[in-house]
Amino acid sequence: MIFNKMFYIAGSNNKNICIMSSQFDMFRIENNHIVPEKGNVLISEPFLNDRYFGRSIILLVEHDNIHGTMGFVLNKPLKRRLNDFFPELKELPDIPLFQGGPVGMDRVFFIHTLGDTIPGTENLGDGLYFDGDFDMIKTYIMEGNPVDNKVKFFLGYSGWDQNQLEHEISRNSWLVSRPDKARAMSVEGEISWKKALYALGDKYKSWANFPKRPFMN
Repeated sequence: MIFNKMFYIAGSNNKNICIMSSQFDMFRIENNHIVPEKGNVLISEPFLNDRYFGRSIILLVEHDNIHGTMGFVLNKPLKRRLNDFFPELKELPDIPLFQGGPVGMDRVFFIHTLGDTIPGTENLGDGLYFDGDFDMIKTYIMEGNPVDNKVKFFLGYSGWDQNQLEHEISRNSWLVSRPDKARAMSVEGEISWKKALYALGDKYKSWANFPKRPFMN
């Protein structure tokens, strides 16, 4: 996932004028040089204009030099519900579903805070867990147990080949940070991206406050 950081506006002669993102150096902040690892989160830069990754927070569930990197976009809620995919859940209260990324969009994944009470789960640290026995999760839900702040579901995932993520980080496309469990399990959308940047301190407020469509202002 390498992104071409360009912006386009219509000139007075009706030709496109390409304005490179380097002209927004006053908003450019180099990445914080934290090495990515399983359990970290990625926070996208404001110039990244992409359907899946623009203004996104991604939780990494795998990262190594053999398998590459796998993660889930935490703040892109879908209009569809988990209930729509499983007949046994149709009559239950709505369960949110998030767009985890553009890969494997025929499969549902999940993270949770239920620990090793779910067989086969993987500890990500900071009270967050990935995967496990999906039938056990469905049983948990059907027994009337809470889903909010406990289990979060994704359609698809985000993936990088070997060293691809490190290259994007070197281009300042991502900040690497530790997750906030409450924010990771939140059902908030883009506002969660802004809150994550504000939590990193004053120097990242320019990212959070940069307009989504700068030439519309």
